[in-house]
Amino acid sequence: MTTRVLQNRIFRTLLTAVWVLSFFWVFPVQAQQPIVYVVPVEGMIDLGLAPFIQRVLDESEKESAKAVVLAINTFGGRVDAAVVIRDALLESKVPTVAFINKRAISAGALISLATKTIAMADGSTIGAAMPVQMGAPGAPAQPVAEKTVSYMRKEFRATAETRKRPTLVAEAMVDADVEIKGVIDKGKLLTLTTEEALKLKIADFRANSLELVLESLKLADADVRRVSETWAESLVRFLTNPAVSSLLMTLGILGIIVEIRMPGFGLPGMLGLTSLALFFWGHGLVRLAGLEEFLLVGLGLILVGVEVFIIPGFGLFGVLGISALLGGLGLSLVGAGATWEVVLEAVGKVALSLLVAIVIGVVVLRIFPRLPFGKRLVLEKKLEAEAGYESTPDADRQWLGKQGTAVSDLRPAGIAHFNGQRVDVVSEGDFIQAGQWIEVVHVDGNRIVVRPCAEPPKRSET
Repeated sequence: MTTRVLQNRIFRTLLTAVWVLSFFWVFPVQAQQPIVYVVPVEGMIDLGLAPFIQRVLDESEKESAKAVVLAINTFGGRVDAAVVIRDALLESKVPTVAFINKRAISAGALISLATKTIAMADGSTIGAAMPVQMGAPGAPAQPVAEKTVSYMRKEFRATAETRKRPTLVAEAMVDADVEIKGVIDKGKLLTLTTEEALKLKIADFRANSLELVLESLKLADADVRRVSETWAESLVRFLTNPAVSSLLMTLGILGIIVEIRMPGFGLPGMLGLTSLALFFWGHGLVRLAGLEEFLLVGLGLILVGVEVFIIPGFGLFGVLGISALLGGLGLSLVGAGATWEVVLEAVGKVALSLLVAIVIGVVVLRIFPRLPFGKRLVLEKKLEAEAGYESTPDADRQWLGKQGTAVSDLRPAGIAHFNGQRVDVVSEGDFIQAGQWIEVVHVDGNRIVVRPCAEPPKRSET
């Protein structure tokens, strides 16, 4: 290679380098704008809020966000929901910030303590996190057992330890027995104002707006993405609302009861299955109902069906079926951090829904066929033998108006004695105990329908 050729190559390389440097000098590469997600945490803390916050945390991690700000203003809510959100915040790889603007009470306090940074606006409060259980409608909330208070006290302590905040202050928010000299006397729950929270190092700084929060975090130029719930997340929060979930359980059980008592598969069965499907779908998305709960409810329905259609009377299969239903539906109402007290309360709600469904079912089965709408769904036209239709066999028609006794329990089918003969009969829907006097009220094809007698007949026919 000649010297001239080598000089030309060096010259071209230097020229290329100068051109590249000039390009970047004229068109400098701009730094990527930092991203901040803002999530509203308002109203009641419920289980539907947990998947919403988890989705935002996952999305912020994928986008390499600099922070996730929770704009908190809540009086609290469900303990199990707060525990799920707390775990998600502690595991988040993206820095989390609680911006308390007005209040973070009860479950809201636990969520705030789980964030990496806490900012409070003037006039805000945090604390008063003693767990309670709801009483009867209209009645005040009732205190929970000591073991539940102890559990929540440790949850607050562990959360404060993780975020390097004063553990005793966090415990005093839950347990009135915790005393801090110069801060809170024994017998009172701790609630802190903005000034007190800053002094006790629960809050990190004061900010009266989101802009000031971002300024304090040195993220004033960030791309702020305000996140709201999707329609599906809003629907899940609606379906997991305690009042709505109780209604879905009642409608589900009621529809199945009415469908069992009425021939064919129609509106009641569809209503029942749809209600139960919505119940399990909503509670499944918030990680309450799983395969185990679904199988328990399915097993319960099968056992109750066996008791009704195959085995006369009310025995082992019926008890096991109802127990499985109570267990499956009850466990679908509780989540992480639930004590036996909470579980029993959930089972009690299910038992109440079951009782209401049975009562309404009995009323519907009694009244529905007599209503104008019900009459249009019932075939009342007689098919006379003279018109070519097959009539009831004479051997069965002879029992019309006869009185006798039930040999077995009628639920609704069973065996009765008439004039010394054993006859297969069916009640009008009522449960009739063995030994009770009955009367044949009508014969429908091969079905001999009976009802209880008001008083024993004048002469024995058995």
